[in-house]
Order: sequence, then structure tokens, then C-alpha cells
Amino acid sequence: MSRPIPSVPPARQAYAGRFAPSPSGPLHAGSLVAALASFLDARAHHGRWLLRIEDIDEPRAVAGADRIILHQLQALGLHWDEAPVWQTRRHALYEQAFARLRAAGLIYGCACARRELPPGPYPGTCRPPDSASMPAGAVTPPPAGRRPVRSWRFRVAPGLETFTDRWLGPQSQDVAAEVGDFIVRRADGLWAYQLAVVVDDGAQGVTDVVRGADLLDSTARQRQLARALGLAPPRVLHVPLILDAAGHKLSKQNHAPALDVSRPLDCLREAWRALGFAALPAATPQAFLSAATAGWAQRFGPPPARGA
Repeated sequence: MSRPIPSVPPARQAYAGRFAPSPSGPLHAGSLVAALASFLDARAHHGRWLLRIEDIDEPRAVAGADRIILHQLQALGLHWDEAPVWQTRRHALYEQAFARLRAAGLIYGCACARRELPPGPYPGTCRPPDSASMPAGAVTPPPAGRRPVRSWRFRVAPGLETFTDRWLGPQSQDVAAEVGDFIVRRADGLWAYQLAVVVDDGAQGVTDVVRGADLLDSTARQRQLARALGLAPPRVLHVPLILDAAGHKLSKQNHAPALDVSRPLDCLREAWRALGFAALPAATPQAFLSAATAGWAQRFGPPPARGA
């Protein structure tokens, strides 16, 4: 059974990080960079490293890819500390969060189809004038009268959202101006990534998110949503992306080749080099990960104890 989302997180929590791949294919060189960085950060902080399979976008999931990912991580020596979780088994948690947001008037039904919207931030076409939650099956206004709800959007707070990225430094985004009210439940009935990831991080007690820089733009949205659910936003660290010869992000959608984990030490060395660190004289994956943890801790580890 899924445990409830904590409404108020503890003032201080022991470090918990996570790696959360989507099972749209096997791990590739780019996803290993994020996996290795998150693993090393957890080990450098003597914390837990969790594994979450983000299969909430079910049409994109490839049958058996989750098992391949687990095998790849184990072959590389990246062992998780608790049983992996799958988002498709956690719908009750997302429903609970959705109900909480709706009761607070923080989400509203939207009748807009994507083809009806101009490029850029959502213009607020269906946003009700007050914070009252919407009746099921209808939207108010819109100007054309009542129409069936297609999706549900989160009411974005105005003003700058500021935070410090542990790799990139101070960051800020005006979510209202740059994104607008964003979707938390899609027109096809599936939960949106932004809601699922925030709920999962809260339920798993994640304190630190280490992931690729392509997700930096999601951070401000996720911070607003976390606070709306009574959760403390995790600290974040976004690592550089691996690009192909044409300058595009290495990704499953771009047919990046799967990692050849029959040579685990070579894979780890390449990912370490992509993170900007000098080569390590290790002869085995275990020795490499031990040395890499020490190297990572020098740059991103916790401050030394007072008096040390």
C-alpha cells in the first residue's frame, strides 16, 4: 500500500537522492551521466540512493525496458538502497494530491485543446476569476460557454521563483510569464510528469535531486507545486548534457545506442569524464566508484564537521 504524502515535512531529513529513468528504452551514455552523478552525490553524503521507474507516460513505455535498466545499473555497480518503485503502481498517491489541490482551489479544469492555443505561455483562457475549485465536467467561463473539461491546470503564483542549483548557482524563473498555468492531469486522463514527480519525491522523502540540465526548466514549476502540497522542495543539482555529433542531446528519442555494460569500467570512466573530472587510476568498477565518491565529495560533498 502507498503511504500518504506527508503534509508537513520534517525540518531536517537525512539525505535521500534518486535516479528516475523513463522506461522508453535502455540506458545510454547520457542517462548514465545522470545516474552516476546522483549515485555519487548520495554516497558522498552517506545517504540513500533510490530508484524510481517513471513510467507514468504509459504510451511511451517500452515493454521490458525497465528490467533492462535494472540489469544495466547492477552491472555497473550502481546498487540502490531500497526496493525500486514504479509510477504506474502509485496512482492512489497522485489522486490524493490532486484532490488536495482541487479542494484548495489551486487547480482548475481546462477545455482548451493544444491546437487552439498560441505559442508561448498558457494565456489563462479557462482560468476562473477566483480560487474556487471547478465543478466536475465543466469549465467557467470560457467565453464560448460551458465546455467539457479536457485537462487540469495548476494556478501558478506570480513573481520570480528563485533557487540555488548546486552546480549552476543562483537561478530564477517567472513561471507565470514564461510558462503560465501548467497541466497536472492530461487530456488523455494520465497524470502529468510535473505532478507525479513532485508527489513521488515527497512520498519517498527525497531531499536532493541530481539530474540532467534539460530538466532545469521544470524546477521552478515543481517548487511551486511542492509548496502547494505542503512539501519542502528538494535541493537540486543539474549536470551537463551529453550531445551527439550534430549538437543534439543524446536521448532515446534520438536513437542513442544502449550502454554496453559488458565493459562497465569503461562506461563509468566515460561518464566521469563527461562530468568534467580527471581520470581515476582504478582497476575495477568497485574501486572506481570508491575513488569517484571521494572526488565528488571534494567538490559537492557536505561541509566538514565543525572543528575538523
